[in-house]
Amino acid sequence: MDVPPAKTMRRCVDIDAMMPPMRTTLTIDDDILAALKARAYRDDLPFKQVVNQVLRRGLAADEQMPASKPFKATTFAMGQPLVPDLDKSLALAAALEDEETARKLALGK
Repeated sequence: MDVPPAKTMRRCVDIDAMMPPMRTTLTIDDDILAALKARAYRDDLPFKQVVNQVLRRGLAADEQMPASKPFKATTFAMGQPLVPDLDKSLALAAALEDEETARKLALGK
C-alpha cells in the first residue's frame, strides 16, 4: 500500500517546498535488512514505507533524548615529583651523576 503521490508531495511541502522525494542508494547491513523485510512482510507494507517509518521513529527518538551532562573527574594534588622530569632523560642522568659526584666528594674519594 504505497502512499499516493499527492500525499507524498504535501508532506514534502511541509518540510521544504523545493525538496521533492529523493531516490538514493544505501548500504544496509544484512541483519537490519532482514529485520526490515520481515516487518514489511508482517505488516503487509511496502519495504520503502517500512524503511521510512523506522527512520522517522529513530530520528524522533534521537531528538527526544536529553542532552548528557559532561563527565567531570575529581582531581587531587599529588605534591612535587620525587625525581626530576622523566620526559628529559638527559637532565635526569645529569642530576644522578651530580648526586654521585657530590657523594664521592663528601666521602673524600
